[in-house]
Amino acid sequence: MTTLAERHERFHALHQSGCFVIPNPWDIGSARMMAAAGAVALATTSAGFAFTLGRPDMGRVTREEALKHAEDLVRATPLPVSGDFENGFADAPDEVAETIRLAAEVGLSGCSIEDTQMVEGNPAYAFDLAVERIRAAADAARSLGRPFILCARADGVMNGVYDLDEAIRRIRAFEKAGADLVYVPVPPGAEELRRVVQSVAKPVNALAAGPLRQLTVAQFAEMGVRRISLGSTLARVTHAAIAEQMEAIVKDGSFAKLSAAISGDRVNAMLTDGADGV
Repeated sequence: MTTLAERHERFHALHQSGCFVIPNPWDIGSARMMAAAGAVALATTSAGFAFTLGRPDMGRVTREEALKHAEDLVRATPLPVSGDFENGFADAPDEVAETIRLAAEVGLSGCSIEDTQMVEGNPAYAFDLAVERIRAAADAARSLGRPFILCARADGVMNGVYDLDEAIRRIRAFEKAGADLVYVPVPPGAEELRRVVQSVAKPVNALAAGPLRQLTVAQFAEMGVRRISLGSTLARVTHAAIAEQMEAIVKDGSFAKLSAAISGDRVNAMLTDGADGV
């Protein structure tokens, strides 16, 4: 049985050198299948989890719901788990710090905090407040007395509310404020991602989305990316399958595309293998 302390140490070690992929399960079953397929760590997906509750992404899940979901995933496999916790479920720095403490209590080995307000239009927090929120989160993480990887996200490029120059200004400040890992989701392309990596000394997380989907793990690694997230993409691949299959059934009356289904025996085996060591 893998202890939580061993997972936290392993997660910390993964961020010290090399490059690894951290897939994002949305329920216990997907977590165990990803573990069985060879994942070395997992991260929750705010969008993927919201979809399972029948809700859109961006601020529709409560802190209590997200923590319970994260705890379920921690218990599901022997892998370290990081939490995708949007804006920390709060605006005030002290409440973001409380989210970090609660995340540690449920067994997470790290979490990410965005600089996005969960209100209409999803604007970015003002620069100074965004930095203070990360400083409070980093102080809380350091007070735990054990490894906890805090990922500070500058989401304004992805959300269309500021440009890459501002994103880099923010991640540099987040680095100084104590973040262990910085993250600018979906820069316009590979050269912009390279610029992000070169702008900071701390490890960089990248999202395999948009034009960056065309890159391989080796190419991300060559740029100096430490961690590659999948975000909600795998969850949305399953939703694409639902939409495609139902369209064929309802509109065409055809079941032919169901032949693409994975066998039940293979799923059963992966669910069993993914739980080994818990």
